This record gives sequence, C-alpha cells and structure tokens, in this order.
Amino acid sequence: MTDALIAAEGLAVSYGATPALHNVDFSVAPGEIVTLIGPNGSGKSTLVRALLGVVQPSAGRVTRRPGLRVGYVPQKLAVDARMPLTVARFLSLPVPQRGDEIAAMLARVGVAGLERRQMTGLSGGQFQRVLLARALLADPHLLILDEATQGLDQPGTAAFYELIAEVRRDTGAAILMVSHDLHVVMSASDRVVCLNGHVCCQGQPHVVTAAPEYRALFGLGTHGTMALYRHKHDHAHDACDHAAPEKEAADVG
Repeated sequence: MTDALIAAEGLAVSYGATPALHNVDFSVAPGEIVTLIGPNGSGKSTLVRALLGVVQPSAGRVTRRPGLRVGYVPQKLAVDARMPLTVARFLSLPVPQRGDEIAAMLARVGVAGLERRQMTGLSGGQFQRVLLARALLADPHLLILDEATQGLDQPGTAAFYELIAEVRRDTGAAILMVSHDLHVVMSASDRVVCLNGHVCCQGQPHVVTAAPEYRALFGLGTHGTMALYRHKHDHAHDACDHAAPEKEAADVG
C-alpha cells in the first residue's frame, strides 16, 4: 500500500530456532482502525514489536512514512509501589509537559483531575486511560494499543473502545489494536486482520467473520453467528485469502 503510514512486506521473525511470524504482508493506512486478532502465541505482539522496531525481522522489511509519530499503549505496565509517582510526573516522562497540557489531555480521555494521584492508586480503567493520555501527548499519526483493555470488565472495555473511536474522529490518527475481545472488536474496527504466524484472512469485519479460516481458528461452527455493526465505506479492503491455518484453542474471554 503506497500511502501506508507503516507497512511490513514478507516479514518473518524468529526467536532463536522458533519461528514466530513468516511471510507477513501488513499495512495501516492514514485514519483507519485496524485490529489484529488471533489465538495466544499467534504472533500479534511480535508483529507490533517488529513494527515499532523493538525486534528485528529475520526476513522481509518494515517501512514507515518519514516523520511518522507513533503513540503506544501497552497491555500492562508495572509501577513499583515503593516509588512515589504522580500521574502528572508520569505524563512528563521522558518529555516534560506543561500543566495545562496534562490537565487538558486527562480531561480528553475522561479522567480529569487525577494529576496529583499516585499511579499505584488508580483503578484499572483509570490506569489505562492515563496510559492513553501519555500516548496522545505525542500527537501521534498512528496509535498502537497492545491488548490495552486486558483486565478491564466488559463495560470498561466497551467504554475504552468508544473513547478510541472518538480519538480517531477528533484527531484523524490511525489506530492499530491488538485484541482478544471478539465480541467488541468487530464493531470497533474498519479492518480486521486474523493472524496465526501468518495472515490467515483480513477484511471488513463481516467479511472476516464469514471466512472459513476465521471460523476454524476460533472454533466456530459453520452456523456460528456474531452480531456485527457494519461500517459503511467508500473504499475496498483485501478479502480473505485461502491459507489454511492450524486449528488452535483461542483465549477469547
């Protein structure tokens, strides 16, 4: 994709003698919401780390648009309870931020007034929103969320995804999400990419859920159904390919 913000071509990643990804072609275009799904061990986080440059590919390449700014929200972040760290101080690391910028961003993500709270005293939902605020302070072109709703209950997860949709609408940033929340993720995405060491299938949510590769991967029967909100688009996405993945048990809780 020539207009992609970030792309992988023929990407392969191995950890020693163990392959994690092979022959992955993947891209994120400006303004779109793309979600990576797949069972545990399918290479979702490995692909994200390769895109971020944290791990080096054993084959293929990753290309980024010159000057690309990326915001990243991890699935979890450990903060030492013995180390005093306020929300305001956390948001000023490593790049100092003005107090008014911090206050405005906390309000933007729905947790206004937390500046003086200790990071270790936040609830799970508050903590993830502070992580999101930190990522957004970089004014990213691309926001990457690696299972950022892990540990949140269903209402908290749904609220977080609604906030992400608002961020895209208000800022125009593209969003790449890694998720196991199949019941929510489909309605929150423009395009879904199903990964199991390679790209099994991809496309608009209703295309992916109808694909036999997707149904086999997540143990859904031929007549299994999933309620979807179908986005309207004026552009096309790649349809599912026909590579047959191994059937694995998925953590879709």
